[in-house]
Amino acid sequence: MNPFPSSHLDKLTATLENEKLPVADRPRIESQIQKYKEWVKRLDEVTGAPAERLTTMVELLNYYRFEVDLDLIFDSPHDFLYRQKGQLKLDNSVIEEFLPRLVQPAVVPQLADCQVVTGPANSFLAVFFSSSLTIPGIGGGLNVRTKDQDFAIAKRLFIQTSYSPKFENGKVETHETNLAYIAAECKTNLDKTMFQEACATARDTKLAVTGAKYFLLCEWLDMTPVSTATTDIDEVIILRRAKRLSSNIRAKYASAANRKKEREEYKKFLAENPFRVELFARFIEHIGGLLKDKPPEEKEVLKQGYF
Repeated sequence: MNPFPSSHLDKLTATLENEKLPVADRPRIESQIQKYKEWVKRLDEVTGAPAERLTTMVELLNYYRFEVDLDLIFDSPHDFLYRQKGQLKLDNSVIEEFLPRLVQPAVVPQLADCQVVTGPANSFLAVFFSSSLTIPGIGGGLNVRTKDQDFAIAKRLFIQTSYSPKFENGKVETHETNLAYIAAECKTNLDKTMFQEACATARDTKLAVTGAKYFLLCEWLDMTPVSTATTDIDEVIILRRAKRLSSNIRAKYASAANRKKEREEYKKFLAENPFRVELFARFIEHIGGLLKDKPPEEKEVLKQGYF
């Protein structure tokens, strides 16, 4: 298994270094970095059976993310953190960092014997050759098209091409990438445009790896649900099992003064719509089921009459 990514910490650090960050928010970001370190420490200390670990880790996720959403962003005396949260990604980067810590052998036992990369990954989509008869290029001018996946369970892939069967030094084009067998895109708010983009990414991912599975994970639903049966998305999982706040309510939060007045309303909304253990469990079950796949045995196939 690979080292854990630090997606959320990287965003906190980048925000702290942002010259547009109000002076009053600097100590608040510094304090959040300390809270982050404590959060990670507590995640690393979780023990117990897989189901128990899952429950405890989601509880820790809810506790930490509540602090980020309410105490850090919503309670800021300035508007920078709230209005720019889509660009700063202080909120949704928490999930990107949490998933690789969750999807480990202690929670998904089937991963124990797999040599895989888990977490954000740059994965293989296609190859093409930039060459001609007169300009052959090294190894045919191999180019690899890739896609940054928010979360993937993948295997490292090394590709070499050469005009020579012996692959002599200096005549070989080499690329290193990942084959994503399970990929998931993480969204805070899922709208129709994002859904359509995810459909295209899912299609490309499955054209590259025929056995791949693609999931779309979101916190809040911001569109009319549609069937995934006609798409290459295997399932959309709404982690909070809730809709996004309506635009007229969100408009009230545009200024620090209004956020202060509406704090209890927003706090109640967050408290009533936490990340749901059962929906993370569903994603884990999908992963576990896929890891159980094995080639059919002739004796069993003949016994049941199909495969």
